[in-house]
Amino acid sequence: VCIIAKNEEKNMARCLESLTGSGAELVVVDTGSSDRTRGIAEKYTGSVYDFAWCDDFSAAKNYAVSRS
Repeated sequence: VCIIAKNEEKNMARCLESLTGSGAELVVVDTGSSDRTRGIAEKYTGSVYDFAWCDDFSAAKNYAVSRS
C-alpha cells in the first residue's frame, strides 16, 4: 500500500491502523507536512520517505511505488 500524504495527522493513525495485520507492505511518502504526519506514520512502518512536492501527483506516486 502506497500512501502519499501532506498534513494528515488527523487521519494518518486511523488509516494505518486499519491496514495493520493485513500483511500488506506499507509505504508512506510525505510531501512536506508541517504537522506530525511523518512521526505518526513511523509508528506503523519503517518505510516513510520524503518527496518534495512538485505539483505532479504522478511523480509522487511513481516515487512511492519505486520505494516498495
